Amino acid sequence: MRLILVKSTSIESKFRINFLETVAKSLFFLAVICFVSTPSEASRLKDIATVKGVRENILIGYGIVVGLKGTGDSSTDITGQSLSRLFSKLGLDIQNNVNVKSKNAAAVIVTAKLPPFARVGSSLDVTVSSIGDAGSLEGGVLLVTPLRAGDQSVYAVAQGPVSIGSIADGSTKNFPTVGRVVSGATIEKDLDGNFSAKKNFRLALHHPDFTTAARVSSVINGELGGKFASARDSGTIDIVVPFHYEGNSVELLALLENINVNVDSRAKVVLNERTGTVVMGEHIHIAPVALAQGDLAIEVKGDSKKIKLEHFAEIRSGATVSDLVRALNTLGVQPKDLTAIFQTLKSVGALEADLEMM
Repeated sequence: MRLILVKSTSIESKFRINFLETVAKSLFFLAVICFVSTPSEASRLKDIATVKGVRENILIGYGIVVGLKGTGDSSTDITGQSLSRLFSKLGLDIQNNVNVKSKNAAAVIVTAKLPPFARVGSSLDVTVSSIGDAGSLEGGVLLVTPLRAGDQSVYAVAQGPVSIGSIADGSTKNFPTVGRVVSGATIEKDLDGNFSAKKNFRLALHHPDFTTAARVSSVINGELGGKFASARDSGTIDIVVPFHYEGNSVELLALLENINVNVDSRAKVVLNERTGTVVMGEHIHIAPVALAQGDLAIEVKGDSKKIKLEHFAEIRSGATVSDLVRALNTLGVQPKDLTAIFQTLKSVGALEADLEMM
């Protein structure tokens, strides 16, 4: 590739007027150009796929935080009703079921993530979020709160002091109506299933791609020495457990998740006009096209594979998107102009990649 920069007397004065501003923007824009890994780079199978059924489960519950210093709910009916029911269960008779009002209590939603293969007695961190008009949860204590999954079964019970954290200088709190109880939930129910006795597995690729799925299937079969894996579609690989691994599925997956696979992906250019960030593949080509943008004229010739910026720059032989971006940044093209250029290239079919705007 050969890059030639040529000054143009016809517009040189215009660029000199905004020279400092242009140079500053150009330096910033050059600093944020990033290149993703090439398709031939190998990745571990555990980093590009997950095993069906091996995932977190979301838990949710409703609870009460007490012990607040006058920063609780002021007039929320649900909080009063909850306190009345709580006192009734504790043996305190509330006449006429009158709602209890206290600014030292707040109604909250409690959430947690139940990890795969979690067992009874293990601890979880929980997040506590106010649902009333409480001003702060600082200093509060979460009362016993059952946490349910999507099947409405109780899998954990939470309780403990709420921590809302603070900014580094300790002067103010980040979000006083949201806090955490570290190790505040105890798992009360195991998830069903005997994982080690499974006869087959299904892998799901994080980024479905037919080429990658075929490679994964081929590599697994080569590792196991037989036809044990098959690509169901672009994002799914089914695996049959070999007879010599029956009852030892954990060892089988430990072997497979560390094999290396050459990941393939579609060519893509990602533009963030607000920050001036460009993320692209290394070898994305531009088809023959001519385009004018402001004082710039861009021409890609099919015969010599040349990108020509009239009066400014010339790139020859095997020009790619990265070559174009470097040249445009050298000339001080602003992010919004570069965005318009790429949108036009995509519209006319000259950009041989997907274009994603942020």
